[in-house]
Parts: sequence; C-alpha cells; structure tokens
Amino acid sequence: MNSVPAKRLLSLDAFRGLTMAVMILVNNPGTYRAVYSQLRHAPWNGWTFADTIFPAFLYIMGVSTAFSLAGRKEKGIPDSTLELRIVERTVILFLLGLFLNSYPIFHLSSLRIPGVLQRIALCYLFTCQIMLTSAIRGRIAWLLGLLLSYWAAMRFFPVPEIGAGMLEPGANFAAWVDSLFLSGHMWSHYETWDPEGIVGTIPAIASTLLGVLTGDWLRSRHSDGRKTLGMLFLGMILLVSGMILNQWLPINKNIWSSTFAIFMAGLSMIGLGLFYWVIDVKGYKRWTHFFVVFGMNSLAMFFLSEVLDVTFRFIRVILPDGSDISLRAYLFRSYFEPHATLENASLLFAISFVLFMYLFAWVLWKKKWFIKI
Repeated sequence: MNSVPAKRLLSLDAFRGLTMAVMILVNNPGTYRAVYSQLRHAPWNGWTFADTIFPAFLYIMGVSTAFSLAGRKEKGIPDSTLELRIVERTVILFLLGLFLNSYPIFHLSSLRIPGVLQRIALCYLFTCQIMLTSAIRGRIAWLLGLLLSYWAAMRFFPVPEIGAGMLEPGANFAAWVDSLFLSGHMWSHYETWDPEGIVGTIPAIASTLLGVLTGDWLRSRHSDGRKTLGMLFLGMILLVSGMILNQWLPINKNIWSSTFAIFMAGLSMIGLGLFYWVIDVKGYKRWTHFFVVFGMNSLAMFFLSEVLDVTFRFIRVILPDGSDISLRAYLFRSYFEPHATLENASLLFAISFVLFMYLFAWVLWKKKWFIKI
C-alpha cells in the first residue's frame, strides 16, 4: 500500500482525549455502591460502555504507533535506535504500572504485577516488533494468528483438574497460566486470576495491531472519503463478526476474548472514522478543544489521576465523633451526596474529578509541555 508522509491528525488527539476523559470518569465514581450500569464493567460475559474504554485506548495507541514509527523510519533512523527507544519506553511504562500497584504502601511481597500500564507496555513492545519485521500482509497474518491461537488455547487446552473449554471465572486456561506464574501477585479483588493477566495480553496485542492497520490505511494515498468509508465499513464488519462469533467464544473483557478484541476494535474504528470525517475532513474543530487538551498528555493524566485517587483514599479525616474516613469519602459525603440521588451524586463526583484533572492537562497544554513516555 503506497503511503504519504505522516501528519498529525487532530481527530486522533481528540479521540484519544475523549477515551482518557471517560476512563477517568469510569474509574472515579463517588461511591462504588451507586454507579449507573453502563459505567460499571460487565461482571463476566457481555459488555457495557465502561468495557469499551481500555480496548479503545490500545486501538488508538496502535494508530499512533503506525504514524510515529513510520515517520521515524522515513527520517532514516536505524532500527537499532528504534529498538532501544521501544524497549526504554516499555520498561518505563511497566515500572510506572508497578508503582501505581504498590503506591502508597509498597508491600513488594504481595505486589500485583499485571495492570493497565503493564498491559499497555507489553502491547506496545510486541506490536512494535511486528511492525519492524513485517509489512501489511505480515501484520494481518500476525493478527489472525494471535486471535486464532488464543481462541484455540481457551477452547481446547486441557487445563489440569478443570478440562478443556471452560470459560468460567478463575476456571479457564488464562487463569491457570496466571496461577502458575503470578501466584500471590494478582489483583487482590480476585486473587486466583487477573483481568490483565499473561495470556489475555495476546488478544490485546491484536487489538493494538488493528489500530496499526488503521494507521496504515490512514497513511495511504486514498482519498479522505475512501479512507472514511473504509473505516466505517470494516468497523461494521468487525462488529457483526464479533456478535456472530460470540456464540462460540463470548465477548468478555475479563479474559479479553478474541471476540471482545474484534468487537471493540469495530466500535473504535467506527468512532475514529466519524471523528476523522468531522474533524480532519470537514474541518469542524472548535468543539474538540477539551478532548485535545486531554489527548496531548493522555498517559500523564491517567497516571496522575490514579495517584490522586489513591492519595484521596489514603488520607484520613477525623470526624466530630472521633471516627475517621478517607478524604475521598469525606468530600463525597459533604459536597455531593446531600444534593442529589446517590447515583447522580456519584456521577457528579466523577465528572468533577474529570474537570479537576482537566485543569492539570490545560496547564500542561498552555505551557506546551507534552510529557512523552
């Protein structure tokens, strides 16, 4: 596929910013006792709006990587230099994820090893290796191989004492692998398996690769209209394919099933296609400012939001009766809960947290400080 020199897409920054803003919203309700159903993750099979966020971010990372890596290669930067930068970024992201998992207590003996940033790091590392060693057809082959091999392992590998084809919480191939290598270092909420575990990273890499292929398409010499229609058409095919294949391998974020990767990439592709048409093709840009500000420092805002959330939970406030609650609970009970129903108060707290984070993002944007990891 012939391509043109890489250029920055405002639609990509805006879509990334929207994804990050919603991720912060979903992660920071006023109370988990009262959250609207679409802002909760699906307990197991199926999906909600909240489940669309993480795969959308990986997809966007794939699109961005297609542009950035191709741009560096066009400048003549040798692969050895690119490899060094890729490994450096992977290590930084992984270590930042470990920091978030341990902050502020730092009990290393029970440190959760997997996590959001860790999965982002591994997806970035393996996706870049695929990009450096293969062209379009090779990338498609890798995509199909990752999705099919993961499906085959989940369906046909005979897990000891469980058997083959089991897809229940803690009783499946992915959970078995986690128990072998991550015992004592998984998310304490589940203990025996981790939603960002080892094997589930395989289809997550496929999610990122689908973003890379979209980036390749956007860099091609096709017309803007054809690029838009191509994304919308393929996005619909992925959506329908995910729904059809759901009867054999359920759409499930917790194990990042192959159908989940396909279905969510379809949603992301349609979303980016619409953003691309409205913003970069038709030129309607003014409304994007809020999201672009978030999108220019997305990973920094995610990291800071997680640190602040944990800090607000860690700091204790002494009440008049001598008891104590977290600063976060105190703020919610004092300034949000009295003024709305519990669900709406919880949502208003989350929205306020997003706006609070926007202040940090706006200052960085205003000073033209773009934190690159």
